[in-house]
Amino acid sequence: MPRVIPFPDNLDSYTAAMSKPPPAARTAEALVDRFGRTVRYVRISVTDRCDFRCVYCMGEDMQFVPRARILTLEEIAQIARAFTALGVTKIRLTGGEPLVRRNVLHLVRELGQLEGLDELVMTTNGSQLPRYAAELRAAGIKRLNISLDSLDPERFRRLTRVGDLAQVLAGIDAAHAAGFERLKINSVILRNRNDDEVVPLVRFAAGRGMDITFIEEMPLGAIDEHDRAEAYYSSDDIRRDLEQVFTLLASTDTTGGPARYVRLRETGTRVGFISPHSHNFCDTCNRVRLTAEGRLLLCLGQEHSVDLRHVVRSHPGDMERLKQAIRDAMAIKPAGHEFDLHAKPVIFRHMSVTGG
Repeated sequence: MPRVIPFPDNLDSYTAAMSKPPPAARTAEALVDRFGRTVRYVRISVTDRCDFRCVYCMGEDMQFVPRARILTLEEIAQIARAFTALGVTKIRLTGGEPLVRRNVLHLVRELGQLEGLDELVMTTNGSQLPRYAAELRAAGIKRLNISLDSLDPERFRRLTRVGDLAQVLAGIDAAHAAGFERLKINSVILRNRNDDEVVPLVRFAAGRGMDITFIEEMPLGAIDEHDRAEAYYSSDDIRRDLEQVFTLLASTDTTGGPARYVRLRETGTRVGFISPHSHNFCDTCNRVRLTAEGRLLLCLGQEHSVDLRHVVRSHPGDMERLKQAIRDAMAIKPAGHEFDLHAKPVIFRHMSVTGG
């Protein structure tokens, strides 16, 4: 069973039951876990719903969380305020697909005004950008990550089950017109499905002045479309593909997340790799995730979590109690994930539930 920890009213008994974080985490407004890692980045899922059904993200027939269990936009904003008061400087809005959440622009506008927040960014599948791109930019979104796994319309539909490539390309055009500080393509490459598109996807990004990041598939939730071990295409495989065409230059660039970057000499394009299997990055993790139903996940690949929905609904408006719940959650942030592509999934939540 998932290890979901409801936060009790007696904070002292809870804290005593956990190994304590370093004293610095309690004397300064910063979130420091027991391994000395400072959390400055929160990914917030505003919905588990999506207008696509990507084969690596969810099952074909998904059971979504009942709406009564989803955080309200006001509750999300309250939790975001607590995080920024505790030293978080970057928030990424995710889903599911965040732009299918009703009135999400109201939330974006409120978060865009948070004191201490340096970056408000979003990950989207691009389908709703023709409608929302300009308003998102005006509301305070600085950067967008847009998921794109194929440039072939039929293959794109197979990978997303229902997606329309032309609509996503129109969304990318709308994002360019809106004037975001930076746009990036996110691509998941699967062996024998789209591994022949590594170079075309990079050329697509380069031709539009965009970054691109390749993400190794995460083994979250049971899927029925493919065997993850068989479909695994590593970051090293992708680098070899690129080296046949481009000169890869080492880079120290960072966007505050897990991606490790190179630059292409020929185009100047920045290419990132998120490599949970081939090049584990847990020792530098600076992130936590808030699911749409209010679970604060301390690790993508573990079930250690605290129920922040319980906190905000049991004690409405009590910001100090909420902040203390978040501070004490750092005591259960694990050292890292234990992903195994050859084993049955031990994390039963899909990526769409986890939050992007």
